[in-house]
Amino acid sequence: MATSTSKREVHFQVMWNRLISVVEEQALTLIRTAFSTSVREAGDLSAGVFDREGRMVAQAVTGTPGHVNTMAAAVPHFIADIGPERIYPGDVYLTNDPWKGTGHLHDITVTTPVFVGEDLIGFFACTAHVVDIGGRGYGADAREVYEEGIRIPIMKWAERGALSHDLVNIIRNNVREADQVVGDIHGLAACNETGRRRLLEMLDEFDLNDIDELAAFIFDRTASATMSALESVPKGTYANQMQVDGYDETISLAVDLTVTDTGMHADFTGTSPLSPFGINVPITYAQAYFTYGMLVALAPELPNNYASLAPFTVSAPPGVILNAQDPDPVAVRHVIGHFVTDLCLGAIAPALPDVVPAEGAGALWNFQASARAAKPGSGLAPVELLMFNSGGTGARPSLDGLTATAFPSGVMTMSAEATEQIGPIIVWRKEIRENSGGDGRQRGGLGQILEIGSTDGYLFEFSSMFDRVENPARGRAGGKDGAPGKVYLDDGTPFPTKGRQTVPADRHLILELPGGGGFGDPSERDPDAIENDRRQGYVT
Repeated sequence: MATSTSKREVHFQVMWNRLISVVEEQALTLIRTAFSTSVREAGDLSAGVFDREGRMVAQAVTGTPGHVNTMAAAVPHFIADIGPERIYPGDVYLTNDPWKGTGHLHDITVTTPVFVGEDLIGFFACTAHVVDIGGRGYGADAREVYEEGIRIPIMKWAERGALSHDLVNIIRNNVREADQVVGDIHGLAACNETGRRRLLEMLDEFDLNDIDELAAFIFDRTASATMSALESVPKGTYANQMQVDGYDETISLAVDLTVTDTGMHADFTGTSPLSPFGINVPITYAQAYFTYGMLVALAPELPNNYASLAPFTVSAPPGVILNAQDPDPVAVRHVIGHFVTDLCLGAIAPALPDVVPAEGAGALWNFQASARAAKPGSGLAPVELLMFNSGGTGARPSLDGLTATAFPSGVMTMSAEATEQIGPIIVWRKEIRENSGGDGRQRGGLGQILEIGSTDGYLFEFSSMFDRVENPARGRAGGKDGAPGKVYLDDGTPFPTKGRQTVPADRHLILELPGGGGFGDPSERDPDAIENDRRQGYVT
């Protein structure tokens, strides 16, 4: 009996690994077919397979927490809104609803059912950030979600294999970059189709009719491993607060994190009220980054699925910035939402002093610009541009922070060359920002400096969405704060850090990205590490 049970477990483990390879190929299909540089260069996407109830069974390693963990909650909305009786082979569904998808309109989530014969056995879903969704453009200036772009309810992109040309036409006529956006949606559909085909091949190979038993095995093993990891945090309630720049006034983020025998609960009561601008965060997005932070701290090797996410719950009173309600503006929810990870890690730091890092730069410094002709009537076509940039991460208890690395978003750096190919932009400088990492026994990660200008005949209408300029990343355990960010023009003129602005045709925009906080007493830093920092030019 023991041998038989062991063989069964090995068999299921092999299939689990195979399933992860299926969703990885699903994600790579999206990267290969994407029009947007944020997808194909930075990996700003998610992909996963779900059971027939809409529970995530496996996710691709490629992807971001803000997409993966919100997409995990999105698929049940698709099932409910489409209706089980209207789900057919050959269907493809999509939405960008912030409260049923990933938190803002610029993310398109696509879901595809999988059938074996006439039997529905599960779904594939994927998400990607598109370069434009209409409205005011990607920025924080809107006062309601209606201004932020076209909002697509859960609809059928295709039914029984037939594309909805009416829906395609509606989208094309409401966005600035129609070819890119529609092309990306086709890429999302192709991504799911790749997953569907590979899953059916896998089922044939293993002589299975569905994934029910495999999903049950995965959920059981994952639940046990997750609860075992949670045992490293003593039961009780932990609190933390953090201040970030906000739009026009400082925002306070607060959490009470309660650890019980059944999981962790983060309550954000005490957080600042909603902003009138689009930096508000739907609570599903806050939950995504809370859960991510806890999993990377407690069980970094654990595959992500329904069972690993289930023990982590959140709450917040309506009216706080981490619980935006329809129709609050949420376009750049990442600016505040990315800080939730450091906020919650800071709460449990006393319980895990050898695990939790210092605070880092947190939010991405996205360069989102509309390139326009400097002289009307010149015939130069407008172009939408998006470039992701990252500051430094916080120092870790035993290692320095990472330089110019996106944490917690996890997106990859977008190269200057790839950005310059898509529009009238020149990246004049992209270099490590010396002296930006907080001092400590372990040094905080360094930020970077970018100098960006337009090519002849163009200017930039530019959406600033930068933080940690007034409130730098805090050090931990005696470590010093990281350097705050700076934004200015090449003639020294200070540049606003939020809102829509214009970079004149004859000026360059300079971004000095913030560094991460240091960890531990700076006097305890290894002399060899100090000398290496000097030799590498990290400090002067």
